[in-house]
Amino acid sequence: MSSTLHKTFLALAISLFLQASIVHADILLDSFSNQLVNAAQERTQHEVKYDGAYRAIKYPMGDVPLNKGVCTDLVVRAYRKLGVDLQQRVHEDMSANFSKYPNIWGLRATDTNIDHRRVPNLQVYFKRQGKELQVSQDARNYMVGDIVTWMLPGNLPHIGIVSNQSVPDSKRPKIIHNIGGGPVEDDILFKYEITGHYRYEIKSS
Repeated sequence: MSSTLHKTFLALAISLFLQASIVHADILLDSFSNQLVNAAQERTQHEVKYDGAYRAIKYPMGDVPLNKGVCTDLVVRAYRKLGVDLQQRVHEDMSANFSKYPNIWGLRATDTNIDHRRVPNLQVYFKRQGKELQVSQDARNYMVGDIVTWMLPGNLPHIGIVSNQSVPDSKRPKIIHNIGGGPVEDDILFKYEITGHYRYEIKSS
């Protein structure tokens, strides 16, 4: 094979490889997990007063006022941006499997106003309908769009979404969450005791 022909084949091979890489990157960028993270990141642009007061809301697709909310509301709103109504999904699963859910609030029936806004309920739902993943201290195990739960001081459960952004000079991913000062994206993955690690994606048909 002549040198010119060899270079032509080599250039063609490189071109095909780069095109395939671009297509793969586009698929990754358009994946459910990245869309979820984008939706969660958009929530950080809003001012939200931390307010977990019980409120009567519509069903399905109900929500408290958008300028109010807690950690669970950020997660619910991010999924809802992708057409996934956790209020309805948690209610339906909880109605059919009430005994599988925590009995720590003295309830004898489901409540569409609050069930999906409670971290322990979301933990059960994600475990049942998604994937429960290993809790570890290895940052590489936490993928973009994963759901993580913690126990804060005072036995306060917390929940957030693993970001596609890393902490500077670290392989540790940032977390998108609302711990009290409104939706933020920062470095808290290993700051508190991790109580759960989940992946919940809805595959398009």
